[in-house]
Amino acid sequence: MTKKRKLITFDWAIKRLLRSKANFGILEGFLTELLKEDITILDVLESESNKDYKLDKFNRVDLKVRNSKQEIIIIEIQYDREYDYLQRIFYGVSKTAIEHLEENASYSGITKVISINILYFDLGSGTDYIYKGTTRFVGLHNNDLLELNTKQKQLFKKDSVESLYPEYYLIKINRFNDITKDTLDEWIYFLKNEEIKPDFTAKGLKEAEEKFSIMKLPEDEQKAYEHYQDDLHYQASLFESSFGDGYYEGEVIGIEKGIGIGREQGVEIGREQMTKNIAFNLAKEGTTLEIIAKVTGLSQSDIKQILSDLDHQART
Repeated sequence: MTKKRKLITFDWAIKRLLRSKANFGILEGFLTELLKEDITILDVLESESNKDYKLDKFNRVDLKVRNSKQEIIIIEIQYDREYDYLQRIFYGVSKTAIEHLEENASYSGITKVISINILYFDLGSGTDYIYKGTTRFVGLHNNDLLELNTKQKQLFKKDSVESLYPEYYLIKINRFNDITKDTLDEWIYFLKNEEIKPDFTAKGLKEAEEKFSIMKLPEDEQKAYEHYQDDLHYQASLFESSFGDGYYEGEVIGIEKGIGIGREQGVEIGREQMTKNIAFNLAKEGTTLEIIAKVTGLSQSDIKQILSDLDHQART
C-alpha cells in the first residue's frame, strides 16, 4: 500500500506559496478545472491576506488575482461559521468592482469579479457541495432571457448579460463524500484530505504535490506551519467550548422559564440566552467584538450591553 504523502493545506499555500509567480501553475490548474476554461494568471493584487493581522488565527484566508481577460478572481477559504457570509461575499465583490473602476471611466469599465469560496462549514441548507451563482434577467410574461444586442457585445466583448456580472462559487468541503467523479472532484478531494492520489490527473495537482510537500519546506517554514496548525486546533476548541457552554446554559434557562409561560416562549428565551452566553464566553477568551458579532449575528452595541449586563449579574 502506498504511504500517504504529507502535504500542507491549501490555505497555508495561499498565505506563503501561491503568491509567487513561480507557483501560478498550481492556482491556474485549480481555476481551470473549476471555471471550465483555460485560466492564465497575470498578477496577484492587494487583498486582506496580504496584510499582517494579529487575529490571523481567526482564519479567513483570501487571495486576489487578475487573469489574462482582466477579470479579478477572489479566492477565499473560511473555517469559522458566519451567518451573514452570503452578504459578506456580496459586499467584498461589490467593493472590489468599485475599487478597480478607474476615475471618470464609464460604467462599461467595471471589472468582472469572480468570487470563489472554499468553506469548511455548512452554509445554508443545500445538499450539493459546489454551488454557482450568477445574474440573469428573465421575462415575467414570456419567460425569455434578456440578451445583449450586437453593439453591446462589441462594447463589452461579452456574449451574454450574465457574463457582465459577478460569479459566485461556494465549495462546501464537508459535504464532499470523497468519491471523485471528475478532475474537479480530484481538487476537492485534495482540499478536504490534503492528499493527492497517484491516479489523479487534474491540472495543477502534480505540481501541487511537489511544491506542497512539508518535508521540502525550509526548517523555519516547517515550524511556522506547525504553529499555524496548532493555532487552528486551539481556535476550533475555543469556539466549540463557547457554543457548547452557551447552548447548555440557554437551554436550561429556556426550560425553566418555559414551565410558567409556555414551551415556545421558553424555547425563544433559551435561544436568546444561548446567544448572550456565547458572546460572553468568546469575550472572556479575548475575542474581538467584530468576531463575536460575526459569530452571533448581534450588533457590536448589543454585545457591549450584554457583556455589561452579564458582568453586573456575576458581581451581584
